Amino acid sequence: MRIWARRLLVGAGIIAVGIGFVGYVADDGTVGSPLASRIAHGEVDSILPSLVPSLVLSEAVAEADHNATGREGGELPRHATPFETHLPGIANLDAALLIAVQAAARDAAEDGVPFWVTSGWRSAAYQQQLLDEAVEEYGGLEEARRFVATPSTSNHVTGRAVDIGPTDADSWLSQHGSAYGLCQTYANEMWHFELATEPGGICPAMLSDASEMQ
Repeated sequence: MRIWARRLLVGAGIIAVGIGFVGYVADDGTVGSPLASRIAHGEVDSILPSLVPSLVLSEAVAEADHNATGREGGELPRHATPFETHLPGIANLDAALLIAVQAAARDAAEDGVPFWVTSGWRSAAYQQQLLDEAVEEYGGLEEARRFVATPSTSNHVTGRAVDIGPTDADSWLSQHGSAYGLCQTYANEMWHFELATEPGGICPAMLSDASEMQ
């Protein structure tokens, strides 16, 4: 079974969703309900989309505030993990992406690799702030856009991108990320990952940098 799919069941014991009880997997591998049995036997693709919103254990922000900056706009503290779903930068991530990143973080931890989200969801205002800062740093918009996308093109603003740290985690995810559907999407940003393939699939060719997003 795919690693990340197993992580949703084994060791969790009981999975509860908004529509009611799904089931459990005992230590001996016994599956406790028909739906859990379907997941355990690999029928994940047709089931997971309906479970994703409930499996993410967070108090998700109903409507993201795209005028906010600072913590409310998605800025994260140092060493934030993908499990700190009280943070808007984590809570407002696309649910499927968050589940994949959480699964990867658990497996990385088993390999002794620290795994942080250095940036996740960003409000449009926070994205613009980062772009403005990059313009000052790089001396112009054209060069800045190689590293920071505009609010209208950034997948951070839609919650469909995460930046991961430290470097050891980036290296680990570059090697194992496709098992979860996670891919590095920009050649010049080894920390930037998106859900860009099916779990176990092949990642698409990277764009050279963020400026190719039009």
